[in-house]
Amino acid sequence: MKLTISGYSTALFSTWYLLEEWSILMDAGDGLTAALLQKSRKINYVFISHADRDHLTGLLQLNQLNARQGFPVICYPRDSKSFPAMEEFSKRFDPHINGAQWRAVAPGEEIWVKDDLVVIPIRNEHVTTDSQTIRSLSYKVMQVKQKVRPELATLPAAELKQIILSRGKENTTMEVRSCLLGYSGDTPVTDLLRWDQSGILIHEATFLASEGDVKMVPHKNKHSKLEEVMEMVSGIQIQQLVLGHFSSRYDATLIDRSIRDLCDKYAINIPVYRLLPGVTVKDILSGTPLNK
Repeated sequence: MKLTISGYSTALFSTWYLLEEWSILMDAGDGLTAALLQKSRKINYVFISHADRDHLTGLLQLNQLNARQGFPVICYPRDSKSFPAMEEFSKRFDPHINGAQWRAVAPGEEIWVKDDLVVIPIRNEHVTTDSQTIRSLSYKVMQVKQKVRPELATLPAAELKQIILSRGKENTTMEVRSCLLGYSGDTPVTDLLRWDQSGILIHEATFLASEGDVKMVPHKNKHSKLEEVMEMVSGIQIQQLVLGHFSSRYDATLIDRSIRDLCDKYAINIPVYRLLPGVTVKDILSGTPLNK
């Protein structure tokens, strides 16, 4: 299916991505409603990766314009205390607004957004915590289908129909899940296979330089470097890559040259798109890939 992805992503300032046909918003940084206007009313589910301000400050305006009975459903990392505080403030600040659901989620939970579409949170490494505390998440959007079991798939249609009628679908079909889209949120690359077999991968790439060229402050939250993202992508199967969350210290020429050089270095032939700092992009996948 066609998926229209629009977004803005600049490290420190704001990040958000609208997955239009699915009525899903990934993160909710400042300025999203000003960019989307009436399209913001299409949002039914919001998945927030973590509580850094550049990923959540658009929630109050989105909720004020968009809240109706049962929607939007705002999903956030289970142990982040910022979101219950925002919910409480939102209800006091806009008492005429009701209906939004604020939902704490943890890795492995299933949030069904359509009959055949489920979003699954994944723990990532942006925030350093103990093994039981969940404060930062990535997300996978999975398509769920029922398919005939392999041992029955080659039977003639009439015979297969009779078997299904006699045994029931639960005994003749199996659930098959595929990852249509992965969203990294903010995180370094630690699991090289996390996004294998994804259709579209939206991944942050805050730093262009190698680790030795970036001043890493121990107590600060962790981010990805472009080369580690590209190296990971070269070893897995995905269909399209969207890069964002670049630091505003880099200009467009440097970002584009770095991406092209790494596409050549790692022989990456899938379409690669990027969101430059300070630029809102509508329908990202309809543009020309940077490496074509």
